[in-house]
Amino acid sequence: MEYITLKNSDIVVSRLCMGGCPMGGYGWGDVQEQELVDAVHAALDSGVTFFDTADTYGLGQSERVLGKALGERRKDVIIADKFGVRAGNGPTYYDNSPEYIRQAIDLSLRNLGTDYIDLYQVHYRDGKTPLADVIGALEDLQKAGKIRCYGLSNIHSEDFAEIKPFTGKIVSVQDEYSLACRKNEKDLETLYSEYRMTPLTWGSLGQGILTGKYDRSVAFAANDRRSRDIYVNFHGEKLLKNLEIVEAMRPIAERHGKSVSAVAIRFILDRLEGSVVLVGAKRPAQILGNVEGLSWKLDEEELALLDQVSKD
Repeated sequence: MEYITLKNSDIVVSRLCMGGCPMGGYGWGDVQEQELVDAVHAALDSGVTFFDTADTYGLGQSERVLGKALGERRKDVIIADKFGVRAGNGPTYYDNSPEYIRQAIDLSLRNLGTDYIDLYQVHYRDGKTPLADVIGALEDLQKAGKIRCYGLSNIHSEDFAEIKPFTGKIVSVQDEYSLACRKNEKDLETLYSEYRMTPLTWGSLGQGILTGKYDRSVAFAANDRRSRDIYVNFHGEKLLKNLEIVEAMRPIAERHGKSVSAVAIRFILDRLEGSVVLVGAKRPAQILGNVEGLSWKLDEEELALLDQVSKD
């Protein structure tokens, strides 16, 4: 395993973070709670110390499953949680108001069965609450001991001007990034180098297309979100492009004695300096395959090949 310290903090995390979206039990096909718990335990036993969730994943179910799975080992790990997406009764919408933040943190703490969250992140900006007000509310939570530090998620170049005054305070930024989606690469590099924020990548395996398990005949049941066209990695020309990337990864994986997913993870770790890769998992075997992405390097020729084949 590899570990880094989150920027502007003293928090040390594994460079592989287990993502909690599948723990919400919604939209990822057949999901069994015991397998999820077993996956958390497999991650812990493999040296993973970083776990990411959000209050909107299964309307708190992800938090509850994670809290149950960690149990007494909670003190040994770093929990990242997210707020700002309000769902349930009526339409889903974004809310970054200080009033909502105060409500959201207390519910998340109860769901997780803990009295503090290590990294509390704005899931999406709501387009109306000034960032200064959001930061003020988060710093109040810090003073109260409810969170240790805070980060942002899903922000881009148009947000940089508002973020700049808080350089040195925000520890991380989370966004989609993988061999199948490199549109945010420049923003993540800038946020790391100029704004001193640790990049956390979600969608790191392209919702699973970069695992090497699928071909052009792939189809999902209606209870799997990937059946919808909005999940572009599994549809049309984008699917064919992704399969081309997978075919380029296979000989690299074989050469190193690693899984295909491990190559996809290693590309991010080698390409994005100081990054952490988030990967969701429904069962222990998936975690074990992902852990193979740590503690080795792609050589320059392999990186150049993957860079070329994955360019938009």
